[in-house]
Amino acid sequence: MILLEIHNRILEDILTNKIKNALSGHKPESTDIIIADFDGALFHVSTISGEKSKLRISILLKFYKQLQEYGADELLRREYGLMLVEPETGFSVSVVIDLKKGALPDDYEPLVRKIGLLKRHCFASVFEKYFDFQEKYNDLPGTELQKRAVIKYRDQETMYVEAKSDRVTVVFSTLFKDEDDMIIGKLFLQELKEGRRASQTAPQVLFNHREPPLELQDSDAQVNDCVGYITFVLFPRHTNREARDNTIDLIHMFRNYLHYHIKCSKVYIHSRMRTKTTDFLKVLNRARAQSKNTEKKTITGRTFIRKE
Repeated sequence: MILLEIHNRILEDILTNKIKNALSGHKPESTDIIIADFDGALFHVSTISGEKSKLRISILLKFYKQLQEYGADELLRREYGLMLVEPETGFSVSVVIDLKKGALPDDYEPLVRKIGLLKRHCFASVFEKYFDFQEKYNDLPGTELQKRAVIKYRDQETMYVEAKSDRVTVVFSTLFKDEDDMIIGKLFLQELKEGRRASQTAPQVLFNHREPPLELQDSDAQVNDCVGYITFVLFPRHTNREARDNTIDLIHMFRNYLHYHIKCSKVYIHSRMRTKTTDFLKVLNRARAQSKNTEKKTITGRTFIRKE
């Protein structure tokens, strides 16, 4: 199955072109570009007024204040250092790169990739915090653990993260627009559950329709026919220092990954239906009764119509 890219390719392409032009000695140009991303995120790439050589990249996340409670600011300072500046008005986070030739590294690709991962790094803070918490109390079963994280990452959709001494539980609530999406989503998630038989190192995946799982019974989680809850149970082999980056890369995109494949499945089903309909029409056309008025030809080459 196709995995969605965790970076923003459009943003990376823009930055790559800008940096290549700067390294080639071209004069910097004014820039003002808005890019849409998953989960209602918006990127704004612009030049700072009066300083065309400085390119500012800003991101707007409606739920960023919730991420700040779990160390998003500290993680971004660790990743971006001096590039991190005061957020642009109306945006959550801003970083600035200097396009002057001497200020740019010769190997600029890691810099471009890091900025392309800005949204991912914002999301990562909550996971890192709870992975660290689980690691800290791994040998202390029964220890009173930290309060569950609640991130309302989309309208009417929420992510819950909870740490215990032996695991981290991540629950996504998601809305299905119609019954078809729900059915295809169930089948898709069933495949994920079956995949665990092939790989014992895969995390446990659980699905609840309409009602939240037991972990959320004491919360304000929604109860209706259109909502589904996907639970991931992450063990230390998924949250340790060596594996956690890959775990974060995969799990923070899961909701978009699920709905992307639901849409792909519906497109595939519709294309098969259209193909089958075309085949049926061909059969019907071949089955039409032939006209009884047939044209005949004499031995001399003259033609006539014989009526039967």
